[in-house]
Amino acid sequence: MTTSEDQMPDVTDEHIERLKENMEKVEQLSKRLIEIMAVKKPHTPALDGPNQELFARAATAYWAEAWQNPAKLLEQQIEYWGKSVLNYAEAQQALTTGEIEDEAPQPGDKRFSNPMWETNPYFRLIRQQYQTNAEVIAQAVASVDDLDANDRRRLQYFSRQITDMMAPTNFLATNPDALQKAVETEGQSLIKGLENLVADLEANDGELVVRLADENAFQVGGNLATTPGDVVYRNRMMELIQYKPVTDTVCETPIVLFPPWINKFYVLDMKAQNSLIKWVTEQGYTLFVVSWVNPDESYAETGMEDYIQDGFLTAIDEVKKICKVKQVNAVGYCIAGTTLSLTLSLLKQRGDKSIKSATFFTALTDFSDQGEFTPFLQNDFIDGIEEEVNKEGVLRSWIMARTMSFLRSRDLIYGPAIRSYMMGEMPPAFDLLYWNGDGANLPAKMAVDYLRGLCQRNEFATDGIELMGHKLHVSDVDVPLMAITCETDHIAAWKDCYRGVQKMGSRSKTFVVSESGHIAGIVNPPSKKKYGHYTNPDMKLDADTWLKEADFHKGSWWPMWEAWLKKRSGKQIPARDTGDSDHPRLVPAPGTYVVARPNG
Repeated sequence: MTTSEDQMPDVTDEHIERLKENMEKVEQLSKRLIEIMAVKKPHTPALDGPNQELFARAATAYWAEAWQNPAKLLEQQIEYWGKSVLNYAEAQQALTTGEIEDEAPQPGDKRFSNPMWETNPYFRLIRQQYQTNAEVIAQAVASVDDLDANDRRRLQYFSRQITDMMAPTNFLATNPDALQKAVETEGQSLIKGLENLVADLEANDGELVVRLADENAFQVGGNLATTPGDVVYRNRMMELIQYKPVTDTVCETPIVLFPPWINKFYVLDMKAQNSLIKWVTEQGYTLFVVSWVNPDESYAETGMEDYIQDGFLTAIDEVKKICKVKQVNAVGYCIAGTTLSLTLSLLKQRGDKSIKSATFFTALTDFSDQGEFTPFLQNDFIDGIEEEVNKEGVLRSWIMARTMSFLRSRDLIYGPAIRSYMMGEMPPAFDLLYWNGDGANLPAKMAVDYLRGLCQRNEFATDGIELMGHKLHVSDVDVPLMAITCETDHIAAWKDCYRGVQKMGSRSKTFVVSESGHIAGIVNPPSKKKYGHYTNPDMKLDADTWLKEADFHKGSWWPMWEAWLKKRSGKQIPARDTGDSDHPRLVPAPGTYVVARPNG
């Protein structure tokens, strides 16, 4: 038996008066909040939730099942009623006797880590009933049989979003941490929280995008992206950065690295000790990295073919000129890895051998299983995106940021919002979260090309995708390649990446599964000795068998990749300085495009 104790701090008349004064300040901030929302820039409503037809189909299927099997529905309802009554009875007993029955330990849920969720009858009842409700909703969704696989997956996702959104921790009156902080600070935490909320809304034209990191703690080119180099070429799509050598000799064949254009390239050049870019130069390579433009509405008609022609092909040609070589080793990360595979197919059909080897970081080429993005890749959402980009000219960065965050909503939306808006805390000085919030817009045509042709219709891995006068197909990718994937990647699941690599036509394939996720599995320096990786040369196996029979290696995959790359990088030559007479040094790295912030 546990005795319930009031864990709130003592409250005096003086405290109450100061609290009232602070509440008046809250009222003033609330007026400012209303003013911001009054000028909020509207967006397409279809981006906020699924078409109501999904819920109608689910409800119809649920009631059809209930009609055919009423005993099953009745059993579920009785179980729910029983749990609810028991929760209430336990709360009444605790209030009467001051004693609370110990219960079996619940699976870890850090939202309910405050002891008051156990020891205070009020909060204990709220937690128990919330968990009961969440279980019943999940049970009801699982019992719906007459839905196709996509609808079932979407229904499960959106039902989880609803239960996460309705968690008692998200509301001041039912959050003991926030209430305690408000009393202890005499309401100052609520004032600071409202100030944080207003600042976030003002920063995004009235759209609520929770700030995850202290933006004042970081400066791109100051304490992030500090590896020395120079922009040696610029066009409307990208800046080409050549990094300064740190060894006396370098491999003859240069490396061209293409990062994704959804976020900024400097995730590969954060702190010096975590920088893949710095590490590559230290191994004795001439490294070029593309820094993509952050497009505005003038790029509305820019499509995938523009990224290929003015980005990939142009960068490769300029690197060949600067280094006076016929071939380069290319690297593509995420969507840039997908586009690198399109580029390789195009070059194959043109008979162009400019790319000697290809490395793919977490790159999807077969979209037959849309994974965790299934809820967002159905017609109702894509129709909404198409309407939005046709109106705006771009897919605004906050829309992509919000979509990514909702895949991990407890950690990337509700948790930070509670700390910032209810507790009045400043976001942490965390470089990776700062980068995560530093997104870029996507051109209208490119966004639709990618979502319709690649994600929805999976043309590249099936019948081929029409681009630049060619029908491009994944089987055309025939250069020596290495694919690095990540075991817990929720953006580009390793099994989906594996399926695409299996379809590539290369005779020399190396496939790697790194521990951890989409970023940490890639930004995994050897010095950390943190995440290991799996390898298995047999690419004919199904994914589960491949991993089961794979060899596990402790530590980072970087040294293994470098050894593989060294064999394909030619002889040693004197180290090259940045640029040449035809490619003057325009500005030092990290350049200008990476810090540009167009509207949107």
